[in-house]
Amino acid sequence: MNATRRTAHLVAQMHISTPLGTMLAARSASGLAGLWFTDQADCPDGITAPLVSADPILDDCAAHLEAYWLGRQPVWRGPTDLHGTAFQRSIWQALLRIPPGQSVSYGDLAKQVDRANAHRAVGVAVGANPISVLIPCHRVIGAQGALTGFSGGMHRKIALLQHEGFQIQQGRVKAAQATLFQAHCA
Repeated sequence: MNATRRTAHLVAQMHISTPLGTMLAARSASGLAGLWFTDQADCPDGITAPLVSADPILDDCAAHLEAYWLGRQPVWRGPTDLHGTAFQRSIWQALLRIPPGQSVSYGDLAKQVDRANAHRAVGVAVGANPISVLIPCHRVIGAQGALTGFSGGMHRKIALLQHEGFQIQQGRVKAAQATLFQAHCA
């Protein structure tokens, strides 16, 4: 899909500094529509919406990211405007139900949306997630804990998982240890 068509509905954008690099947050009139690392391949360029320094939804997004890094507020509950197929949106909603410190495989995610044989389609939908980190696609891993791709870069997926208490050994994700999130959410 052409970037202009993907971004024509956006009304504001903001750059947000994070420990893993600058992110671009964008919103529509309805809610947060995108959050990308600025150097990831699918970060749209040419967004015509104004670049703002203050905006209620984008400020909330920035505060949420800051809280995430402090382990205090791991689940995004703000308004979203997710553009995708019905199947993609069902996968993105399922991603929101994966708590910090837990992971699921593509196969398990497929079963959760009653499409047990659609693990490849699930992978495509996970990869198309427009809101990195806050809709936690980084918590989806391959069979037997295999470390799989992340549009923000594998180094970021590893850092996000480690931040949530996971250990990465020989390309495999090991169960999370106690995390800041568990302490704040208990």
